[in-house]
Amino acid sequence: MRRAGHWLGLAALVVLAVAWGMTVRPAALGGPATYIVIRGDSMAPTYASGDLVILADADTYSPQDIVGYRVPAGELGAGLVVVHRIIGGDGASGYLLQGDNNPAPDPWLPHESDIVGRAVARVPAVGSVVAVVRQPAVLAAFGAAVAVTFVLMPPTRRRRDAPRASA
Repeated sequence: MRRAGHWLGLAALVVLAVAWGMTVRPAALGGPATYIVIRGDSMAPTYASGDLVILADADTYSPQDIVGYRVPAGELGAGLVVVHRIIGGDGASGYLLQGDNNPAPDPWLPHESDIVGRAVARVPAVGSVVAVVRQPAVLAAFGAAVAVTFVLMPPTRRRRDAPRASA
């Protein structure tokens, strides 16, 4: 029974890994998803500052979709991803976007190629934790803690096999 539980657990882990790889694996790892930490209140009340939003590619985008797009080159904030709602336009001539909490549409008209993806999931407040963990000082401190742990850890002794009783 114990062995069956082991194999069942291993199978569940494989299924989860495959599902993650096919649905929300980050684009940096060759996956279809982009992870964005919301900053500011332009999408309130839909998203709050510090929310983690997962964007995924879509075949088409239409009004009312919440999408992430890159700010065009030559503009203030060029290359940054803005998450706003499509309120008009199309992929060829450019989409008209606006934050739910903004009084006016965005000044840019991003085309299909500028869209990073459609919002498919939101994890409240986790983005704040992710932002802190990704700071170089925090990563360096974690690496140092792991290194110190291994250096200070006492060596383990190999357990000898118990002597066998002779028959």
